[in-house]
Amino acid sequence: MSSLDESAVRSALEGVQDPVFEKSLAELGTLLDLKVEGDSVRCKVALGSPSETLRDKVRERIDAALAELAPRHVEVDWEVRVPTRETVSDDPIPTVKNVVLVMSGKGGVGKSTVATNLALALRRLGSRVGILDADLYGPSIPTMMGINGHPASKDGKTIVPLQRFGLKMMSVGFLLEDPKQAVIWRGPMLHGALQQFVRDVEWGDLDYLVVDLPPGTGDVALTLAQKMRITGVVVVTTPQEVALADVYKGVSMCQKLSIPILGVVENMSWFTDPSGQRHELFGSGGGEKVAEMAKAPLLGQIPIDPEVRKQGDEGLPIVQAAPSSPAGDALHRIAEKLVDLIAKAHFDRTGGSKAPKAENAKRLRIIR
Repeated sequence: MSSLDESAVRSALEGVQDPVFEKSLAELGTLLDLKVEGDSVRCKVALGSPSETLRDKVRERIDAALAELAPRHVEVDWEVRVPTRETVSDDPIPTVKNVVLVMSGKGGVGKSTVATNLALALRRLGSRVGILDADLYGPSIPTMMGINGHPASKDGKTIVPLQRFGLKMMSVGFLLEDPKQAVIWRGPMLHGALQQFVRDVEWGDLDYLVVDLPPGTGDVALTLAQKMRITGVVVVTTPQEVALADVYKGVSMCQKLSIPILGVVENMSWFTDPSGQRHELFGSGGGEKVAEMAKAPLLGQIPIDPEVRKQGDEGLPIVQAAPSSPAGDALHRIAEKLVDLIAKAHFDRTGGSKAPKAENAKRLRIIR
């Protein structure tokens, strides 16, 4: 049995490029540990995103870098370091690393469906996730998540969020005695409730808090932006022209408030009939046009699938009910792109030289 040279192995691994940060493991300081025993290699690598695709790409680059040395076994321990937004001294949720707003500027585009499934897709990546239903006049998270009941309070001051599928959830719908009851509040009452849902809910340590905003360009986003640093916005649209004018207004609002737009999701992009033929029922190109105006990437397109509606009505979102379906897979890939973009945005904000720190890092191990 021949022994590998540890210095040669280290040199090869340090030259591996991180696809998100576009720098080598040596420059980032993310090759955390290395052990060479005979012809076997074991190393630990830190990543700034929980994306499975990112992990696979880095693994491929590790294997390629070590190919000439021909190790018999390569074992990689992964440490995921989700980066943290900047917080101010009076931030109401300092233990939440990232706050992601999901908005559309227009009703009827499936924004809540995207928000719910996006939160679940992030959870399925192994992240700690919460979802806040900020659509106080039309709460839909209780129905879509198939959960009802009233949140409890341990001390009479803070609210314990309800949970399902590993998600922490808060919605005004949980406070209504009758789900068909109308919420009739003036602006100050609405803003007071919204602030309470942020400040007084025991969100705990979260990697991502997904906020489902109401349709339109009301001042809910403004209220949130004034109270805390927002990581960014995901804009939801549909392909047809009639939806774009209102969505453009939402994009413009974000730009005026200096809220970063992380990306655009096009919902209801096409329908595939039983014969396999694709039909663009609402036209095409809407997502690309919004992304161009927002100067943000098109994160993905979600096909029309009757199961999305059916499972949502039954309280079992498609990402949970059928993750391998075309719609479920599209949402999973959107979540992966989103976490990579968040990591890159944080990296660029810090000058493009420092990888995320090891606070509350999660460790994964894959052996091949």
